[in-house]
Amino acid sequence: MITCFLPVGLVFAQSIEEEEGYSREFTYGLNFNSNGGLLGGAMIKQVYHMDGKWYQFWALEGVEVKHEKENPVQNLQNGASFVRGKSNYLFVLRPQYGREYTFFRKAAESGVQVNGILAAGPSLGILAPYFIDYDRSNYVYDQNTQRYYLSGPVIISTEQFNPDIHNNESMIVGAPGVFKGLSEPSFRVGAHAKAGVSFEYGRYMESVTGIEVGMLVETFAGDMTMIPEAPNRNLFTSVYLTLYYGRRR
Repeated sequence: MITCFLPVGLVFAQSIEEEEGYSREFTYGLNFNSNGGLLGGAMIKQVYHMDGKWYQFWALEGVEVKHEKENPVQNLQNGASFVRGKSNYLFVLRPQYGREYTFFRKAAESGVQVNGILAAGPSLGILAPYFIDYDRSNYVYDQNTQRYYLSGPVIISTEQFNPDIHNNESMIVGAPGVFKGLSEPSFRVGAHAKAGVSFEYGRYMESVTGIEVGMLVETFAGDMTMIPEAPNRNLFTSVYLTLYYGRRR
């Protein structure tokens, strides 16, 4: 019978490595949330080991927040689409500090790691005007044919939507896109907090692939009107899911 003894120092080092798991982690990913439509935004995150199963992290999220009454419609004449009644986009940057607690740590080459997450931080809201292309051409009504006819050149004006001015939806030709609005932003200051659970996968300890699910609460100071003719608020709640990937060491 052959007995093999490992050096005490090696056994102790392996024990420490298994207990601490990793000292640093960097991840990035895509955010989906109940206020963001199909794709909410993106995030980056840096995690540091503190003690035992506790970790701290700094993160930055960038998302679009949509009004629950947003209703995209299509111009039947040219196929262009626009959001009915919308006057402002809302984009939010969320720097945040948080803590993670590891409930279950994955094995070195397989398994799932489960973390509990709490985080909070300031919110920078960016209100960008929602522009539409509005037909301001001159039309004349013919009593005989009971139809309108163009009189003069076609005039298409790009303007921020205003329900008091643009009350004829048939004259909305389309919308030029978000970049036009981002050239004229206004800013709002707020704060947010979130709680969630993450499930990390990866064949090796240094590889991170996972999902995070949770709930976020956010509030802003100042006017947050996105759709003038619908109720608007300063407090937002959402459930979210983040798909992320990264490395740790």
